[in-house]
Order: sequence, then C-alpha cells, then structure tokens
Amino acid sequence: MISVGNASLNAARRARELSELRAVDVLVIGGGVTGAGVALDAAARGLSVALVEKHDLAFGTSRWSSKLVHGGLRYLASGHVGIAYESAVERGILMKSTAPHLVHPVPQIAPWLPQASFAQAAMLRSAFLGGDVLRTFARTSDDYLPHSRRIGSAEILRYAPTLRPDGLRGGFLTWDGQLYDDARLVVAIARTAAQYGARILTRVAATEVTGRGAVLVDQLTGDRRSVDARIVINAAGIWADQVASGIKLRPSRGAHLVLPQSVFGGLSAVLTVPVPGELRRVVMAIPAPDDRVYVGLTDEEAPGPVSDVPRASDAEIDFLLGTISAAVQQPVTRADLLGTYAGLRPLLDTGHHKGEDKTADISRRHAVITSPDGVVTIVGGKLTTYRRMAQDALDTALAQSTLEVRRSCETHRIPLVGAADRVHLAAVRAPARFVQRYGVEAPQVIAGPPELQAPIAPGLRTTYAEVKFAVRHEGALTADDVLDRRTRIGLSAADRELALPAVLEAFAAV
Repeated sequence: MISVGNASLNAARRARELSELRAVDVLVIGGGVTGAGVALDAAARGLSVALVEKHDLAFGTSRWSSKLVHGGLRYLASGHVGIAYESAVERGILMKSTAPHLVHPVPQIAPWLPQASFAQAAMLRSAFLGGDVLRTFARTSDDYLPHSRRIGSAEILRYAPTLRPDGLRGGFLTWDGQLYDDARLVVAIARTAAQYGARILTRVAATEVTGRGAVLVDQLTGDRRSVDARIVINAAGIWADQVASGIKLRPSRGAHLVLPQSVFGGLSAVLTVPVPGELRRVVMAIPAPDDRVYVGLTDEEAPGPVSDVPRASDAEIDFLLGTISAAVQQPVTRADLLGTYAGLRPLLDTGHHKGEDKTADISRRHAVITSPDGVVTIVGGKLTTYRRMAQDALDTALAQSTLEVRRSCETHRIPLVGAADRVHLAAVRAPARFVQRYGVEAPQVIAGPPELQAPIAPGLRTTYAEVKFAVRHEGALTADDVLDRRTRIGLSAADRELALPAVLEAFAAV
C-alpha cells in the first residue's frame, strides 16, 4: 500500500522540488491522464522524472470525458476491432488491478424505442455481442462484467423509469466500466508517480522545448530555469502542436449536459438512445455521483484557436436535449440544466480525409511521433487506454535514446494510491462515498474533529475534510483546483458559488 506521506502533493513539496531541479532522465510536458501515466511508467522503471503542467492536473481534456471506462462498443460498430480490444484489455486492468476503488461496473441499457429502426437495434445488439467476445478475450470475468442479454420492457423501465412506455419493444442490457471521476483518476496516477519519486510540478510552463530539455517558467513567481533531460515527452494533448514541431491536429469537441437525477426519476443504468437517421451514433444519459446525470456526447469539428476551457455550443445543447427528450415522458429543457461542459479531443490530422469528412470518422488510435529535434509526442487515443499510450510513448523514446533501463513497463500491475481489491475495499471503515473517492485512504481523509465532516455549504455533500485533504495531499494550489478538479462542484455554477467562500476559508486555514 502506498503511504499518504510519500504520495502527498502540496505547495511545499512543489516549491522544494522545483528549486532543486537541474536535470532529469525524462521530462514530461502535460499533466493530463497520459502525461501522468508516462511519469508513473518512467519513475517505476527507475528513471528520474519531472512532469510539468502549465495549469493543474487534469486541467484539459482529461476532466471533460463521459467518465466511462468502456470496452469500445463504438469502435466495434465502426469496424475498429483493434482499438476496441485494446480498450477492453485496459478496462480490465483498471477494474481489477490498478484502480478498483475508482472504476466500478455499471449496467448499460439500449431500449428499442418506437423511433429506432430495425437497423439501429440490430447494430446495437451486434455491438453488445461483440463486446462480450472481446470481454472474454480480455479475460474479464462475468463476476466483474456480466454478458449482455435481451430484456423486456418492464426491466428496461426499472432501470430508466422516465422512458416513454408507449411502443417500447424491450431492449438490450450489457455492463461496462464507469469512473467515479476522471479528474480523480489523473490525481491518483500523479500521486502514485510521486510516490515512486517523480516530481509533479503544476503551474509550471515549458518553453523553448527541444529533445534535450526546456526552459521552465514558474507561473506563480515568474522564475525561469533551464532543465536538461535525456528524454522529452510531449503529452500536452490538444496543445501538443504548440510544444513540438511537425504536429498537426484536427480537434473534435465533445459536449455534455449536467442534469439532476430528479429529471430522470432515479436512472440507475447508462441509457443509450440512437440518434435518428444515423446508424452508429448514440446519445447517452449517464448516472453520476452527487445525484447528477451527464448527457452526451457530441462529436463536432472544432477549428480555430484552442480555448483553455471549451464551451458547448447552443446547437450542441439543443441536439442533446432534443435527442434525449424524444425518449422520455417529460421533455428535458434548458431550465433543467445544472451546467454543461465540453472537451477537445487531440485527434491527429493525417491529411488523408477520404472517408473522414467528419471528425467522428477519424480513428481514435493513438500515435507516437518523434520531431526532428528529438521531442517524442503522444496524441490521439482515449482515457481508457491512457496506460498503454504512456507505455508506447516511453518505449519509443527509450528506443531512440542512450539510456539503459533494465526494467520493462510494470504499470499494468501497479495499484494506484488508494487502490485495493473488492474484499479489502468493502472492509474499509468509512462511508461508501469516501471509499469510492479515496479507496483505502478514506479513513485518513475523515480522521479529525467532527466539524470537518460537515458539508461546506447547504445542499452539497463535499466536506471540509475533503477540501483539507485536497490541499495537503492532492496538489491543489488554488480554489479552482478544488472546485473544478479535486471535487466536481464547479460543474454546477450555482453550487460553485455556494462552495467558494468555504474553500477560500479552508485554504487560509491550511
């Protein structure tokens, strides 16, 4: 088990490690899920590592996902069996070995609605059956993810009480993986890397990047320092083309709606609704923590300057509302929204657009590219396969370097901070909500005076203890880090406003 102390990220550790930094074996640029994965892989192989992130951990695309760790049903439907198989394997690793506390099985239903065509129903059933095959090959047992089956209308309605019963012809049930939260996964990976000795340095920008190092700029003080590196890996995601030369991206925006569970009457499965007129496209309503439901997602071309915080367009909001409303008894409207969010996928523009008129048609397979100056860039892929992406990037960089490393990749069997098997997690003496967020660290989070267990604002579940833990052990340097990434309070503007005073007060106290 990883101790809290060794894995703690905080302002004091950041300042000390940044001041001592002169040279490393591996410099990782980007603090998203892939960059954190590279840092963990390299540190676990015994290399000296520094990860630098201009903003905060999970600041970019890594916090804007659907929060699903899925087996790639969409890729099966489009014929990308290799990507789907890789997703199924990595899903199994997360659920069974590396993050059982953060990833849990979730039922997924595909009702056969009156407006759905036979071809759409057949496609979904085929994808579910294909997922069963891949699950078997990936050695994920029925104990974790039961096989799919046809179910009747009554069972469909038990999972999704607000579905329109008129004309419902039953549907299909399968099981997939769901993250408690994507940003929390990134923080767990980064803290695990820190336990292995990696320097995790947020609010540090990398400039003048070459394959031999970079100039680092402390965003809090303005101080500059040159750092030498034997290997430089660019994992800056949607900003990768601003770090390394020769990279051309074709961004795709995926938008989600944030809605209260009350709108869905207690939705207890991922609800899959085919998009009218499109064979392979669906909209999903996904039950989420703290009585929320995420509805997504879109896949739209996103040309032009890259925004630090992308926004869902009015057209995307209307599309998602319209598609999900067609399936439920009471239409979902803008008045129901708690918030929206959108993320940009860093898809590689290969220049071959035949059959790729839409970004939805571009392959999600990741790519590792070495620039003429030696910078190794990793782009593409998806959250579920972050570990394999990190491994491929580091293997490529090592093959091109003079570094001698005796250890091969071990991240498939390294439990992330807080992780334990299901038996040990069930025995943790802490409320279930804390175990889902912190795993075996939960008792340490809630330890202390009773007043720390109080919610930070009326109507919210986040406690003062969680804010304190975020600042002392999870690398939160600002109130935004707590509100928008260590917790997801910020997904609701109203909740964010309620919580801000208490978070600022907690920072002052800590």
